[in-house]
Amino acid sequence: MDYTAAQSGFRQQPKMRLRNSSADGPDASQLFEDTSGAEPGSQTGYRNQQAAPQAGNFAGQALLSDPMSNLAMAYGSSLASQGREMVDKNLDRFIPISKLKYYFAVDTVYVGKKLGLLVFPYMHENWEVSYQQDTPVAPRFDVNAPDLYIPAMGFITYILVAGLALGTQNRFTPELLGVQASSAFVWLVMEVLAVLLSLYLVTVNTDLTTIDLLAFSGYKYVGMIVGLVAGLLFGRPGYYLSLLWCCAAIFVFMIRTLRLKLLSEAAAEGRLVRGARNQLRMYLTMSIAAAQPIFMYWLTYHLIR
Repeated sequence: MDYTAAQSGFRQQPKMRLRNSSADGPDASQLFEDTSGAEPGSQTGYRNQQAAPQAGNFAGQALLSDPMSNLAMAYGSSLASQGREMVDKNLDRFIPISKLKYYFAVDTVYVGKKLGLLVFPYMHENWEVSYQQDTPVAPRFDVNAPDLYIPAMGFITYILVAGLALGTQNRFTPELLGVQASSAFVWLVMEVLAVLLSLYLVTVNTDLTTIDLLAFSGYKYVGMIVGLVAGLLFGRPGYYLSLLWCCAAIFVFMIRTLRLKLLSEAAAEGRLVRGARNQLRMYLTMSIAAAQPIFMYWLTYHLIR
């Protein structure tokens, strides 16, 4: 019995220690922390953190409702509008946006007729530009009016066809295509500047503007595209035949178009093309027209092999 009691006492001893150890720690018997008796300061801090953004919003609203801030915003908007007007005036001084809209006032019918006139100008009879109250009508109403849509699209298409031609010959590189585009643009600018200088030296009173000259000089890209496409399809014989036709067509087109512009002063005075001054105008017209085939060949011959 003593042995049994010893065993029972030995078995109960850990329970007594566990009970005593749990009794030593006053918070050990609680599975969760009781926050009901927490100090009100902690909850107040949490509420203050939540209220901080709301206080910031109220401060922003108070700032917007401040008369001084409204005055500053109105002053800033007025400065922005004045700066926009100043930029528009200076931009219109160097780049006449209102005039550019006239040169892009085209439609599909006009583009088709103009392309046909550039390739087959021989049957066209009336080359005078129509006017309405001393103002030329929009290009979509008159096929003789100059435009910038065909020259711009022709320049872009010429660069794309040049890249295609270089690609078929395994010579395409982005750098070479960039050189091709920049050289074509530089030659176009130099041509327009040369014509302006010639008009100044000859002292021709004409209604031709720089944009008109840019449009007339850009029409040659149509013949260049036709020549390149024919060269890609039929080789060098097709290129030379189509380019020869387009060169003759652009020469006739420029002669019949520019003679009405450059000889308008003599025609208005009822005088024939006689005298040294009028002969200079005629020579200038023929020089501008003859320069178009030269540029067409110069910018395309190295693209066909």
